[in-house]
Amino acid sequence: MFYFDPMYMLFALPAMLLAIYAQFKVQGAYKKYSLVRSQNGLTGADAARVLIPANGLSIRTEIIRGNLTDHYDPRKKIMRISEGTARNPSVASVGVVAHELGHAMQDKTNYPLLRLRSGIVPLVNISSWMGYILFTLGAIIRASGLLWLGVILFSAGAVFALLTLPVELDASKRALKMLKANNLVTSQELSGVKAVLSAASLTYVAALAQTLSQLLYFVFVALGMGGSSRRRS
Repeated sequence: MFYFDPMYMLFALPAMLLAIYAQFKVQGAYKKYSLVRSQNGLTGADAARVLIPANGLSIRTEIIRGNLTDHYDPRKKIMRISEGTARNPSVASVGVVAHELGHAMQDKTNYPLLRLRSGIVPLVNISSWMGYILFTLGAIIRASGLLWLGVILFSAGAVFALLTLPVELDASKRALKMLKANNLVTSQELSGVKAVLSAASLTYVAALAQTLSQLLYFVFVALGMGGSSRRRS
């Protein structure tokens, strides 16, 4: 069965190694700069209280459990800040909050890639798992048409990952701009914020690489099966 095809590892292994490295980098950068106290003593929650009105944002904040679970919800206009970020007066906490508020700024200014990404979420949620199921079924019964239909549907996930990368990079740029404009970090602290955000961006590169590698493997299998079908005919 294709699940155990050795060729799969040829496609998947480089992206898997990149994902492991990215997680190592982001955890290392976050751990390092979460121990570096911000010189003005601001926690992540404090930074949010300063940056939200300073940038004309009409959003609510909510503290949630966990570490690095921070996110902005454009549907409900809520900035959710993890407990670790909200209460820790560190360079990492300020940077993480600023990044998520970068997404809020994207929402406020109708940043087109954010709109497009948010708009395709329902499609991606349905088509990705349907694509995998159809591809699996096509491989089992050796139906080339079903395989290609699965490939097409699964590719929606690759489009989503491709859109996510520039959206995240833009949010980080906005975060750095906000922090400098409001004098929330020193030049030395800004370097720490950049290190945390750069490490985080690598995880999105890795996610894109993983999605593309799986998609390429699916295409490889579909092409091979199509060729086999033509030879049998």
